[in-house]
Amino acid sequence: MKKNLDNRHDKKTYENKNQVAEDANDTVYGVHAVADALRENVGNKLYIQDDIRGKNVDKLKQLASEKKVGMSFVSKEKLKEMSDGGVHQGFVLKTSAYAYRELSDILEITEDLDNPLLIIIDGLTDPHNLGSILRTADATGVSGIIIPKHRSVGVTPVVVKTSTGAVNHIPITRVTNLSQTLDKLKAAGFWIFGTDMNGTPCYNWQTQGKLALIIGAEGTGITQNIKKQVDEMVTIPMKGHVQSLNAGVAAGILMYEWARNFK
Repeated sequence: MKKNLDNRHDKKTYENKNQVAEDANDTVYGVHAVADALRENVGNKLYIQDDIRGKNVDKLKQLASEKKVGMSFVSKEKLKEMSDGGVHQGFVLKTSAYAYRELSDILEITEDLDNPLLIIIDGLTDPHNLGSILRTADATGVSGIIIPKHRSVGVTPVVVKTSTGAVNHIPITRVTNLSQTLDKLKAAGFWIFGTDMNGTPCYNWQTQGKLALIIGAEGTGITQNIKKQVDEMVTIPMKGHVQSLNAGVAAGILMYEWARNFK
C-alpha cells in the first residue's frame, strides 16, 4: 500500500539524530524567514530596525518573547551590514548553526515510502537556485536533499531567505563523496536519474519506485564521473531559441512532473 507522502520528512522521524552542525553562527533575515526560524526554535537573538513600526514588529517581538529569544533595536545600516546587503525588511535573526542530517536519516525516512524522490545537487554554487529548489521540493513532497561538501553551495543565509522557510521543513544532508553516496542509494533500491539536454523527455519519465534526481550546475551540468553512475538521463523538451534553463526552474519542472503522478 502506498505510504502518505505528506509524512516524508516528519520531524519526529529524524530530529536529534546524528546531526552535523556547520558554521559557528549564522543569520536569517526578512519577515517570513525570521518568523519561521523562531517557530522552529533556532533563533538566538533578534535584531530589529529601531525606526520601524507596524504589525510585523509586534508579531515578531511577541514570537521572540514566547521563544525566550533576546532582542535588540539597531540602525538600518547595522542590519544591512549583518545581512550582507540583503533585503532584511527590518529584521535579522542570529541563529544556531544549520544542522545537516546524516544520509542514514534520509534513507530511514524513505524506507517505508513506495515512491520517494531525493534531489541531489552536483556543482551548484548559486544560493538563490538552491533556495528555490528547497522551496519547490517542500511544496511537491520531496523526501530529502543531498549536497556534496565540495564544489556546491551549502545552507547560507541567502539560501534560507530564498527558501522562505522551506529549509526548516525538509532534511538536507551534506556528503563528502557523492560517488559513494550514489552507490549507497542504489544499494537501498534507488534509481538514479540525471538531467541532460539529451535524454528521455520528462513527460515519458517513469516515476514509479524510489528515485534520486541529480541537478547539475548551469552551463557545465553533471560532472562526468557522476554521469557514469546515472541509470537514465531526463530532459525538458524546449521549442524556443534558448537551449538551457535556470537550474532552479529546471528542477522545479521535473519535481512537479514527478509529483503530478501521485496527486
